[in-house]
Amino acid sequence: MTLRMLFATGTVLLASALFTPARAEAPPAVPLGDAARAARQDLDRSLKALADLRATIQAETVPLTKALAAAEARLAEDRRLYDETSRRQDASHLESENLGQSIKLRQDEAAYVGNLLDEYAHGFETTLHVGERPRIAAELDAARQAPQAKDLAPQERISRQVGLLKASIARLDDLLGGTRIQGQAVDPGGTVNPGTFAIIGPVTLFAAATGGMAGVALPQAGSDSVAVRPLDDTGKAAIAQVVAAGTGLFPFDPSRGGALQELINKGSLIGYFKRGGPIMWPLLCVSILAVTVILERLYFLTRERRRRDPEAVQNIMASLEAGDADGAMRAGEGSRDHIARALTYALAHRHKSFSDALMRATNQEMVRFDRGIPILDTIVTMAPMLGLLGTVTGIMTSFGMLGGGELGAPAQITGGIAEALIATAFGLGIAITTLIPMNYLHTRSEEVRHELGDAATHLELLVKPIQEAEMKSRGAAVARAAGTDAVAGMTASWRPSSETLARARGDA
Repeated sequence: MTLRMLFATGTVLLASALFTPARAEAPPAVPLGDAARAARQDLDRSLKALADLRATIQAETVPLTKALAAAEARLAEDRRLYDETSRRQDASHLESENLGQSIKLRQDEAAYVGNLLDEYAHGFETTLHVGERPRIAAELDAARQAPQAKDLAPQERISRQVGLLKASIARLDDLLGGTRIQGQAVDPGGTVNPGTFAIIGPVTLFAAATGGMAGVALPQAGSDSVAVRPLDDTGKAAIAQVVAAGTGLFPFDPSRGGALQELINKGSLIGYFKRGGPIMWPLLCVSILAVTVILERLYFLTRERRRRDPEAVQNIMASLEAGDADGAMRAGEGSRDHIARALTYALAHRHKSFSDALMRATNQEMVRFDRGIPILDTIVTMAPMLGLLGTVTGIMTSFGMLGGGELGAPAQITGGIAEALIATAFGLGIAITTLIPMNYLHTRSEEVRHELGDAATHLELLVKPIQEAEMKSRGAAVARAAGTDAVAGMTASWRPSSETLARARGDA
């Protein structure tokens, strides 16, 4: 900007010197040659001043250009540093956000695990027998108090809760096959006796160190002490032996029949039925209906097979081949064979409409053989759909427990899944079991349909000549009857009068 201003100033000065207007007063007369020299001198001075000005401008332009280049270089460096700093700041900000989210996720996970461990501690306390509480009391109290201790670090809080988890795992290892621990219990007289607890499955036994008391150890309501319920002398001796030696026979069923019931229901249909949910009742009704229809149809087919009388059918056909329709009817009367019965019915109504009578008799027999098959077809379609409905209700139950936050009840969740699978399995089993006899009944029905159709076709072929002969016979009889009536009419119309008869007698 400075160079431009200097250059503009010099240009203005030169123009002012060259084009300065004449003064109002006329200059003195100067010779033309002198004026030209003076103008030349002025021009030379102006050109010299202009050259000096240009040199000055040039001399000042070079440092300014260098300063401008240096300033631009510094600006580019500053911009590069700014961009790099901005990128680093953005990366740091993103990393900070990711780190914050990771920290929040870890905090949520820690809180979730802490809640699970807290719930486990409360649930674990309910599974402890009063007699074994003292050996795990320290870990249990520390785990129960950890969530309320605000001054504890999260790691220390989790560590105490995990300590209870480790102690419970060690307890499970001890309980496998039974375990014995030292403790004290109260007898029925209220005396506290030191002795040994034997925890074997769902029952806890106690035997006093002095050998005077032995029985079943039970918790007391509102007390942390263990009460002992003794048995008879035989039971005391057996319990004392089990507690002392770790081996022996129980004098009672500690599960109160639960073990036997579980064994019975473990792999039985009744056990599966109970775990299958409410949809099992419709499936039970459908299965009973299917079994009833199948048994009734099998009994029907067995009875019809015993009633078959091929000889009667052959006698009917033989009589028809001989042209004796009445003999064929007599051969089929009283027969319980379905084919003979249908043929006899058609022959009995052949004078009205033989084809319609044969079709009606065939349809009546087929109705008897097709009865029950639509019911089985419906069951085959309905049973899998009922099983699918049980699947949906079971899955809904499981997801309902998950949605309700009952994560501490895995038995209920898996129970819903088991309900879904059992209902589906029963539905498919009923459909598959019903499909096989239904197809068998279909096959037998089609066989009977073909037998009736073949017998009906054969019957029509044999009856056709007999019908034609009967039609001719009836036509001749009608013609003879018509001729006799005509002669009788003519005789009546030509009867002679009394005069004619008298004349004829006189002629005679």
